[in-house]
Amino acid sequence: MISVRCPHCQVGLKVDESKIPANLQTFNCPKCKKPIQVSYVTGNVSPDDSDTVILSLPGAKSVKAGRLHVLANEFTPEQVIQLSEGINVVGRKSPSQISATSIETKDKLMSRNHIGIEIRKDAEGNNIHYLYDNKSTNRTLYNSKYIEPGEIVMLKHKDEIQLGQTCLIFEE
Repeated sequence: MISVRCPHCQVGLKVDESKIPANLQTFNCPKCKKPIQVSYVTGNVSPDDSDTVILSLPGAKSVKAGRLHVLANEFTPEQVIQLSEGINVVGRKSPSQISATSIETKDKLMSRNHIGIEIRKDAEGNNIHYLYDNKSTNRTLYNSKYIEPGEIVMLKHKDEIQLGQTCLIFEE
């Protein structure tokens, strides 16, 4: 199961990929009843249509539990963040927030809950990493392209994610 956000009303949905018909092109949001387009991918693809939800095909490339390598800049020291199965919310660390997915930074363009990375096991027991913007104020760049609201992309080794002025590299 992966989390999907309706691009129209922003309601969070859980989708069991194993139960999606191979020819499904749209489905209606159970809350707002508007159609949500579906695009099936086996790698990194950013759709031109921001109303498209990206899901992976069975047998898509899977990876071991990943980590984020935070590159140093004038606001942020170099760091490594180990991801764990489930939902990892990643963003700027605040004084009241102590989390393994918090980034030590003075980068005010990075939200405290900037992105989500959901890790789920596929049928073979391998981890697949799904990235989405968590309604951040300043959006998220993924391999130099903005992630659109409701868009979910599948991460692969050496993908670049930019939160504010801080660059992260995903590593398998």
